[in-house]
Amino acid sequence: MAKEKIILTGDRPTGRLHIGHYVGSLRRRVELQNAGDYKDMFVFIADAQALTDNMENPEKVRQNVIEVALDYLACGLDPTKSTLFIQSQIPELCELSFYYMDLVTVSRLQRNPTVKTEIQMRNFEASIPVGFFTYPISQAADITAFKATTVPVGEDQEPMLEQAREIVRRFNYIYGETLVEPEILLPDNAACLRLPGTDGKAKMSKSLGNCIYLSDPADEVQKKIRSMYTDPDHLRVQDPGKVEGNTVFTYLDAFCRPEHFERYLPDYPNLDELKAHYQRGGLGDVKVKNFLNAIMQETLEPIRTRRKEFEQDIPAIYDMLKKGCEKARETAAATLDDVRRAMKINYFDDADLIAEQAKRFRGE
Repeated sequence: MAKEKIILTGDRPTGRLHIGHYVGSLRRRVELQNAGDYKDMFVFIADAQALTDNMENPEKVRQNVIEVALDYLACGLDPTKSTLFIQSQIPELCELSFYYMDLVTVSRLQRNPTVKTEIQMRNFEASIPVGFFTYPISQAADITAFKATTVPVGEDQEPMLEQAREIVRRFNYIYGETLVEPEILLPDNAACLRLPGTDGKAKMSKSLGNCIYLSDPADEVQKKIRSMYTDPDHLRVQDPGKVEGNTVFTYLDAFCRPEHFERYLPDYPNLDELKAHYQRGGLGDVKVKNFLNAIMQETLEPIRTRRKEFEQDIPAIYDMLKKGCEKARETAAATLDDVRRAMKINYFDDADLIAEQAKRFRGE
């Protein structure tokens, strides 16, 4: 039944959220939340996971929890429709991770492509923290604690989800049907799967400084778009240009809608015509960037405005998160009870065990 479906999704609080997060998952989350096709939607701030590679800088994580919460609310996540919570405040997740560790081998973790890539990116090599190395296991705990059926993520997270499914299958095989196997929900727009940075690099990343943040002021957004990577061979307006690998056109693929042409560029009926003109020559980068800027300002302005409103009452945001944590903890505790029962480590609740052993030791 569609109503029984449950979503779990979240972000690491290592900085403010950017437009890559927005098109990759945030925009879709708000749509899914408002569609009402899911019984529950859990959205968490993954501070415990962020600490696995920021252990020496806990203040960075601590300060960014509120930044992520503000971005969530500004984008339209609604605490009356979705449960927003902080990962570290749900201790049941640690206990589940501990049990799941027995179901996964070191070699299996080493083969996980996402873990491999992240290790190379952070230059961990042999000095990889164990917590970071095992984060596919803790991610499985996050997902299964809430009996999530659906996890909306980018394609780069597919190996992580496959690992979670393996853990669920192995647990259920050994202990009986207890955990729910999750499915991945990918963005429906190919350009949104992995939005490149403004410099044309493979991924928009806080550490590379190639992001447009959701909370960037209008002039900052315009400045970043003006300096954006395009086709390096498109030197003069009359030169033919390439749209493949051209960041401006990738962003237009992700953000542009037909009505934007009516509003900001009525010379063209649609994006295909704009691309065709650029490819045959006679269309300058400045004109295309100005068009993108108009679209981005229209998209980001309501988000910026809402964020400023929420910023006026920070204690209320923490109160909202506290209530979300209470609800999330209740749900995770119920799953943990099921897990303990299946693993037969619910000693004090197992009246049959106590009665059977009492009889045995009395020699009955």
